[in-house]
Amino acid sequence: MAANEKPEFKQDFTARYREAEQMSGLVSRVLCENPSPYTYTGTGTYIVGNATDAAIIDPGPAMTSHGEALLDALGNKRLTHILVTHTHVDHSPLANWLKQQTGATIYGYGAHGAGRHGGLMGEDVEEGADKSFVPDERLKDGDTLAGDSWTIQAVHTPGHTSNHLCFLLQEENILFVGDHIMGWATTVISPPDGDMRDYIKSLRKVAALEPERLAPTHGPWVENPNRFIRGIITHRKMREGQILMHLNDTPQTITDLVDRMYKDVDKRLHPAAVRSVLAHLIAMVDDNRVTCGGEPTLEATYQPA
Repeated sequence: MAANEKPEFKQDFTARYREAEQMSGLVSRVLCENPSPYTYTGTGTYIVGNATDAAIIDPGPAMTSHGEALLDALGNKRLTHILVTHTHVDHSPLANWLKQQTGATIYGYGAHGAGRHGGLMGEDVEEGADKSFVPDERLKDGDTLAGDSWTIQAVHTPGHTSNHLCFLLQEENILFVGDHIMGWATTVISPPDGDMRDYIKSLRKVAALEPERLAPTHGPWVENPNRFIRGIITHRKMREGQILMHLNDTPQTITDLVDRMYKDVDKRLHPAAVRSVLAHLIAMVDDNRVTCGGEPTLEATYQPA
């Protein structure tokens, strides 16, 4: 892949809401009607299993209509496992409702921030966090769950959030990637729970698994995972290069940088871009490539070290 090449995002994804779509021999998807600039066409909840029991991955937001669509899609299968990739409000809140309806066990890495290793800077910006989520069973990296037709391995992939998990369906070598990788756009990395260095490490960890396909919670599947992941890493390095280029012109704030770097991007997405640029700058300050005269914050002025 050329150094200036981006991942090939696809924004022609279509699916009918509340209808089960068969994605593979073991996997079907039900799309929740919660489209937005951040969720794309909505949350894609996965049902895994083709025999008597099933697992659901990322139940979605607290929308009863979506829950009822999931119960319809299960048919005669018994829901035994509810798996949550991470604690954002478009992924985890419906887990408790599904548990009440079915008696299934909820699995996740832990509560929001469970994997965080930094401070609490900017905690109040995490408007999308589901801070009420508590799993029945906590999963560690490498833990395995099984049903009568499926085996799923948990893969800890901090970066988008500190408690983010991906789930590898071993029978079909499909990796459910939550928001760690999306086929339609780049993933938002929002400090303090998001961490750019962790994110890059987790991308390489996923590539080393050599999955056949990636199943994001939003948008289309990724059919050529390793090439796509290389493109994401290249794109992130390009963003860092852009930041340094603009700072070499003159010291700037994050708002200044976003206005220049994302001038052709929907302004509704600029708040997310602000968070991702902050994540880049935190890493670049720690690596002594950029300085801001103190701890990196949204209000600081940055310049090359």
